[in-house]
Amino acid sequence: MIRKVSFLLAALAGTAPFYTISAARAADGLALYKANCSVCHQAEGAGMAGQFPTLKGRVDKIASSAEGKTYLTDVVLSGLHGPITAGGASYAGFMPSLKAQSDDDLAAILTYVASLGDTKPAPVFNAADLAAARKAPKKNAEILAERNALNAAHPVP
Repeated sequence: MIRKVSFLLAALAGTAPFYTISAARAADGLALYKANCSVCHQAEGAGMAGQFPTLKGRVDKIASSAEGKTYLTDVVLSGLHGPITAGGASYAGFMPSLKAQSDDDLAAILTYVASLGDTKPAPVFNAADLAAARKAPKKNAEILAERNALNAAHPVP
């Protein structure tokens, strides 16, 4: 028994640096945003008129409701394409799926973007939010319907 416990502790000790690095990386939402999202949504979520919607000052408002958080997690996991109206402007673009990213990293990105708004305290996403959404992936039509239902209940800025 002692031998098995010693082996388990040794094995865990060998993986501790990996978990520490992963946790530190996931905690840095800004760096993850820059690496994965800023090409389209620009620095600090400013967006690009007519091409990519502004995230700053919008994501925090959307994420202020449970339905909004669900919608946002579905979008980052499944992507979104087709016409939408965001911030009073029309877009007919393509948001790729980020499902290859870890749940921790996606939670860090969404939490960072939500922190760019005026909502205080800013909404926080955690890996469990993403893991739950990952178990039930949605098709684009379902996400657009989800957005329309959200907009009817809590207007999407």
